[in-house]
Amino acid sequence: MLFEAPPRLVRALGEAYGDAAAADWLGKLPELAEEAVSRRELTVERVQNPGGRSSLGSSSYGSRTALRRTQDRAEEAGPGLERAALAHWNGWGAVQLLGQEEAGGGELLLERLHSEVSLRSLPEAKALLEAAGTVRRLWVEPPADHPFETVAQRTARQAVAMRSAGPSLAPLVEAALAARDEQTAPAGELLLLHGNFRQGKVLAGDRSPWLAVGPDPLVGERAYDLARLVRDRVEDLVAAAPGASVTRRRVNKLADSLDVDRARLHGWTLFRAVESGVRATAAGRHQDAELLLEFAGWL
Repeated sequence: MLFEAPPRLVRALGEAYGDAAAADWLGKLPELAEEAVSRRELTVERVQNPGGRSSLGSSSYGSRTALRRTQDRAEEAGPGLERAALAHWNGWGAVQLLGQEEAGGGELLLERLHSEVSLRSLPEAKALLEAAGTVRRLWVEPPADHPFETVAQRTARQAVAMRSAGPSLAPLVEAALAARDEQTAPAGELLLLHGNFRQGKVLAGDRSPWLAVGPDPLVGERAYDLARLVRDRVEDLVAAAPGASVTRRRVNKLADSLDVDRARLHGWTLFRAVESGVRATAAGRHQDAELLLEFAGWL
């Protein structure tokens, strides 16, 4: 089978690492994927398209598995940390990691889920209810001597990049950074977090109705993990006349349903929306940036 990177993966890697660095790895990707499939003696049914923004995924016949090939990266967010988180969850609320003996590369062998069916296929109220039930299961004590960075460490790196935003964004950036400083000042709970939890990261499964995929794991407080979920379907929120009031009600409803402090969820929602908006602006994704920053202005 020809392993060709989906366009979304090509665009995302170009934004994250630069076109030259992305092209180098993408050029090797067909050979890497073919080698992984051959070594595991898998028969590939299809390559997932559009797939993810950081890896090539394929589904296999017979074994009902999914093979993901990601970049071998030594930085904070990489396949080694995703593997460690999935191994610790061991299928509890998340996709089951298989073949844990492959501990050294950018390869993940996972149980096969229904990649075409995520929580975004449900009506919004039902999707948020199922999302809350799923993410609750992921919030567990991290393993001893874990390799994950903390929320404070990750957001400190992000804050550096945010300070380089243009003057037109200065008021929102300053508000977001102030919220971040306030949230990280006291020592809070240190639970294992998904790190990128949203409706599109929860897929239908056979073993369980809904399972989380694609973590960008770290440790910290639950409010940080829940903040990305608040702005799901942001395009619908922006299009709605009462978008600001709907957003505030969503913050309160999610916080109350998961026993999370409303003010802390509000603060992290603001920070994460502005950080994503600044990053989208820098990448030239101006429509995404506009939506995110308008959303952030409501908070």
